[in-house]
Amino acid sequence: MNVFVVYCHPSKNSFTCKIKESFIKGLQDAGHTYEISDLYDMGFNPVMSEAEYLREGFYREDAAISEDILSEQKKIDRADMIAFIYPDFWTASPAMLEGWFQRVWTYGYAYGNEPKMKPLEKALFLMTMGGSLKDEIRKTQLEAIKTVMIGDRIRNRAKSCEMYAFDEMTRGYGNGETREKRIEEFTKKAYELAINLA
Repeated sequence: MNVFVVYCHPSKNSFTCKIKESFIKGLQDAGHTYEISDLYDMGFNPVMSEAEYLREGFYREDAAISEDILSEQKKIDRADMIAFIYPDFWTASPAMLEGWFQRVWTYGYAYGNEPKMKPLEKALFLMTMGGSLKDEIRKTQLEAIKTVMIGDRIRNRAKSCEMYAFDEMTRGYGNGETREKRIEEFTKKAYELAINLA
């Protein structure tokens, strides 16, 4: 299986980076191929231009698409599966990933009367979060995130979709005693998700 990994975190000194590394190690050990878009390392521009807005807002499939977006769409075309790895920032993904969807999901490619984007076999979201899913408010927020990411962003663009939230990963707030144990548990889970891909 060829997996397209969209990774979005501003720091390599992060738990999210550990999740990404464990997931990729699992892909390698299972013999899968992969491509990665590390949005921060790439300097991906998340800001939609006026020209892009006019293309999307007026459903102008004949209007030009910039090379950076065509490059991302080609990675999708080569993939069997897509995996998003990112942190929860205020019940949303980082701005760079928000902009990735807004710019890459173009009219005529990801949506429209006859979109050219093939349905992927699977979409996977690995999201890290500081809060605890023991708290009702976090559970409610997670359901809202799933509605956006699975219900809207993926919808029928993949045959199946799963989201995993790795919680209680903030530094401080009483997590000191359990954080290292949870890092070990969650990085193992990310590795297992990759190595067990069918």
